[in-house]
Amino acid sequence: MRKVIYTMAAAVLLLACAKEKVPVPDFQVQTASLSYKVGDSVRFSLSGNPDNLVFYSGEPGHNYEFRNRSSAANDLQIDFKTWVRYGVIRDNLQLLVSNDFTGVADTNAVKAATWMDISDRVTFSTGTDQTPSGLLSLKEFTRPEADSALIYVAFRYTDFKKPQGQNQWIVRTFTANNVSADGVVSPLAAMASAGWMKVDFKNPGFVWSVTSTQLLMQHPGSANDDDNEDWVITKGFNPWYIKRDVGVVLKNVSTAVREYAHVYTKPGNYKVVFEGSAVRYNGERYLTREINLTITP
Repeated sequence: MRKVIYTMAAAVLLLACAKEKVPVPDFQVQTASLSYKVGDSVRFSLSGNPDNLVFYSGEPGHNYEFRNRSSAANDLQIDFKTWVRYGVIRDNLQLLVSNDFTGVADTNAVKAATWMDISDRVTFSTGTDQTPSGLLSLKEFTRPEADSALIYVAFRYTDFKKPQGQNQWIVRTFTANNVSADGVVSPLAAMASAGWMKVDFKNPGFVWSVTSTQLLMQHPGSANDDDNEDWVITKGFNPWYIKRDVGVVLKNVSTAVREYAHVYTKPGNYKVVFEGSAVRYNGERYLTREINLTITP
């Protein structure tokens, strides 16, 4: 009998807990002013005690409305440095881009793809080492109707028999970044992580040498060597990729906070959001408080 009573009591307790509602994480946020200067310490006074509290400053990368955003119509930007030497110094290195390459590293796949020659948009070495290309935007080559379409970047080397001998090209550095409309930079690749694929069209004795620090087209050393054509192609870059915006975690259930200070480094209008939450075994509830701040020079 006693065992039956205990079982019934446990059932009643579980039923009561199941009916318990998750509380609203009520709290308030205030500032002494809605206008501050760049470099001022903006102090937020907090009252209430939500289980968790997260602060979104409204600055690029910290916007509450973008906390779940993982893609956007971004700008894909690349830059690199080159050096050409030996033989005849001439523009026999091309920069090309494709948004329909399959990513298969063979001559048939390269020929089947559509490649746009954009060599005239960058600066190549004419004999000086570490010549910067300048920052190049590839946004026009994105395909808005297919946000999963990848962009591939290629260097194409071609050279032919010359009385003076063929030349040598070195790509010293390479970077690729996605840049959002609000200026958030998401690194996509550097020289060591660009996933270079080598494709040889002519003269397999001289091909691109790929290391973590550079791309090197070996110098044949003789005017009698066969004509040469070699490609080196990056992995595909997703121009729509972007990091989710994040906030600063101010507290959890085991901590308390009554004030928080933040410094803005650029003038502008910022929508500040504090997100409080109550998390229980049977659910969770959220509440936000917003403050619109004006930051002046």
